[in-house]
Amino acid sequence: MIPVTASLSIDERDLEERFIRASGPGGQNVNKVSTAVELRFRLRGFTELPEDVLTRLEKLAGRRLTLEGEIVIRADEHRTQDRNRAEAQARLVALVKQATFRPKPRIKTKISKAQKAKRVDNKTRRGDIKANRGRVRDHD
Repeated sequence: MIPVTASLSIDERDLEERFIRASGPGGQNVNKVSTAVELRFRLRGFTELPEDVLTRLEKLAGRRLTLEGEIVIRADEHRTQDRNRAEAQARLVALVKQATFRPKPRIKTKISKAQKAKRVDNKTRRGDIKANRGRVRDHD
């Protein structure tokens, strides 16, 4: 079990790791050694996640979520499998932890009549200033 919060943890049976070759420059090490990790997490597996957390997690995962209901995280920043594995698991834990927070509901506010009147008054005053620019007055 991988702890996420005090009351929530991820079951390791829902994780599947594949080691693949990392892309980009790096010479012989990159071409020979499979150090990058592709971590797959099954949403509807053994891990007991509340329904609201699941829906937020699906939304947060975005394009990392497959049609089969798996979140795919790829880590290839480090030169060793262990560090890339730890990086991928840390990213998954951070994603699940972010999904546990309920968004604060938005409360609609109404603009007062005095505030609207003040805004319109400022606009007309500013418009008058701009309208009077560039006018040459004759001094008789």
